[in-house]
Amino acid sequence: MRYAIIAAGEGARLANEGVTEPKPLVSVGGERLIDRLLRIFMDNDAEEIAVICNGIDSTVGQHLDDICRNGLGERSVPLQYMVKSTPSSLHSFNELCTLLQDGKFVLTTVDTVFRESEFARFVSFFENSNADGCFPVTSYVDDEKPLYVSVDDSMCITGFHDERGDCRYVSAGIYGLGTKAKDVARRCMEQGVSRMRNFQRALVAEGFNIKAHAFTKVLDIDHTEDIRKAVEFLRQNC
Repeated sequence: MRYAIIAAGEGARLANEGVTEPKPLVSVGGERLIDRLLRIFMDNDAEEIAVICNGIDSTVGQHLDDICRNGLGERSVPLQYMVKSTPSSLHSFNELCTLLQDGKFVLTTVDTVFRESEFARFVSFFENSNADGCFPVTSYVDDEKPLYVSVDDSMCITGFHDERGDCRYVSAGIYGLGTKAKDVARRCMEQGVSRMRNFQRALVAEGFNIKAHAFTKVLDIDHTEDIRKAVEFLRQNC
């Protein structure tokens, strides 16, 4: 499986609350956010990992360069990365598309914290699925601006919404996609579309068959309080 990480955000809310490290290097449960994802991807048979980080703070790029040269722990990591500041997460994804080879891949933002066992089941499900995509969702809502997900009786995604309505789930910030999705991202760029949620809406509008895969709980690290919640979550679910 191929994997990709969007790590190009500025982490402004954490910085405003006194966190001095750039978000990818924030430690949760004794492990940096980006290192945790890389390790989990390696545990799930990563043949390729692509990362984009911004050029605001050079320490993230330096850290990734060290992993490219020396590995993570004692493991060699098939990592390639680019340093580029982008105006939105969708722009970052479009840049990552230039690094990723064709075929299925799993994309995630750098600040997602989830149960490793659930992630492994999702990867297996996606690998064996004939759908155009597979997106983890959760009924746990702890986000300032969640993206609500509507599904039909077979867990096919029918829409992405800014308001809850009768939706049971929200997006988990993890995306299982294939080669065709890269073309949609490119067209979105040409049309001046930004934000990942609008890209997801474009997938539905173009008739993509996207399956929802339920996780019990996924956390995003946007505030210092989120770090505390994530540490406790991992302590209970390690």
